[in-house]
Amino acid sequence: MSRLQHRDEHAFRTRAAERWGEVPDWVEELATLADMHGLKGAAQKIDRASSTVSQIISKTYRGDLPGIEERVRGALMGSVVDCPILGQIGRDRCLTEQVEPFRSTSAMRAQLYHACRGGCPHSRHTPAQTKGNSND
Repeated sequence: MSRLQHRDEHAFRTRAAERWGEVPDWVEELATLADMHGLKGAAQKIDRASSTVSQIISKTYRGDLPGIEERVRGALMGSVVDCPILGQIGRDRCLTEQVEPFRSTSAMRAQLYHACRGGCPHSRHTPAQTKGNSND
């Protein structure tokens, strides 16, 4: 039998439980998705790299864990926010919109850019990050 045939169908959930102890609900959701669709499938769903998903499940991720949690909650768990431009959107989309560059070719893109940096309560931008931006 091949290695894949021996793989535990709950391998990622098992790893998460071993590494985290009490597994946060969002990590459990991510591990379950990885068990069903593999690391690549889970990574695509949250718009991150497979290595990021693996590190989160293994509790070795050293990046922005709260940001990943918000992204997982939006993409996999139905967390939504009220965007001042787009209305109700998933938290994952909100985070994606916040990092998009300014584009004067689209009125909506320009509105989103300024809303995300102009005091939207859901924005992860701080005043120091947006001050002095030549695109404003």
